[in-house]
Amino acid sequence: MTDWHTVAASTLEWWDTAGVDTLVEDTPRDWLTPAPAPVANREPVTPAADNAPAPVPAMPDTIEAFVRWRTSEHAPERSWNAPLLTPRLIADAKLLIFTDMPEAEDAEEGRLLGGAPGRLFDRMLAAIGLSRDEIALSGIALARPASGQIAREDERALRALALHQLVLTTPKRVLLLGQAASRALIAPERAGLRGSLEAINHQGRKYEAIATFHPRFLLQRPAAKGESWKDLQRLMGGIDS
Repeated sequence: MTDWHTVAASTLEWWDTAGVDTLVEDTPRDWLTPAPAPVANREPVTPAADNAPAPVPAMPDTIEAFVRWRTSEHAPERSWNAPLLTPRLIADAKLLIFTDMPEAEDAEEGRLLGGAPGRLFDRMLAAIGLSRDEIALSGIALARPASGQIAREDERALRALALHQLVLTTPKRVLLLGQAASRALIAPERAGLRGSLEAINHQGRKYEAIATFHPRFLLQRPAAKGESWKDLQRLMGGIDS
């Protein structure tokens, strides 16, 4: 008789080894592609109001005003019944780093990337000669949903908010921690190519970005730290030139 518990555990372990650190849909979606135009001679279908993504209001054009606005009632995460953390944004940042969402313990520390993942993150920064005081740090989401995954209906608004932070901070490079963050800001079909320098095109400007493993994944798979170190070296290559 097949031991399905053993089979399931073996499959999950293989996924983990292969680098799958988040659940995704079977069919990839390109967030950069606009919705198709209605077919000629056919009445366009209007989605139900409850299913339509909430429009993003006009966003402030200064960092201080944006941070206040981003953590106010305008935040898409307000309905999640979870603590909303504040991003650290600075102008002309050497690096803008995006995590996907707060860690489970971040609310207690009152900052993104706390606990054991945060301590490893600090060591990663130190390895490239930086500290938190020198970088901008934000999350695609600033609260952690109960499911541990960002709902599809929130993705478009959160992506728009993340892109606006690129405009405000004008970073030299962008570091994306984990698949969820890279999927949000790089086209989905490119999101699996961690370690390569990619371009985020927004409002006529190109931002160079690299995706690497999230610190929480590196804690589970220490053998991947070598690849992450290579990613960080590529990220910093030529940044001061």
